[in-house]
Amino acid sequence: MEWRSMDQQEYVESRLENQINWYDHKSQNAQLKFKLLRGFEILAATCIPLIAGFGGEVVKVEFVLGVLGALIALSSSLERLNRYQERWTDYRTTCESLKHEKYLFLMGAEPYCDDNAYPLLAQRVESLISKENSRWWRYTKTQPEKINFEPSNH
Repeated sequence: MEWRSMDQQEYVESRLENQINWYDHKSQNAQLKFKLLRGFEILAATCIPLIAGFGGEVVKVEFVLGVLGALIALSSSLERLNRYQERWTDYRTTCESLKHEKYLFLMGAEPYCDDNAYPLLAQRVESLISKENSRWWRYTKTQPEKINFEPSNH
């Protein structure tokens, strides 16, 4: 395979913009999922006292309260398992850091104000992306070890 170097414009337009868009989309997606699950939990938890206090004649209270409690537990568990809030903030942080580097580079501001600007941009951008990828890899590597399916003796 033959390797070729990218020029500055190609790097900014294809690599950097692509990564900014990817992190922006993933951040928005994680934020939406987090807020939907958390909003559902709040709504369901708010309904429990109302149903307990006023629902005796309209519905089978114990059943509805049990279903709501189970759905709250499920929603909370899905949010913790998938770490939507953490992913939202991590992706947003990386996205904004990439944008910051791009704007500093395009303006020729520090640290991009000399002949070494383009290699420095590539190094810093790739470092930000690599750092995010390392966090993701550590998270996926450690997750199975945290789950214990054995019954507790406590």
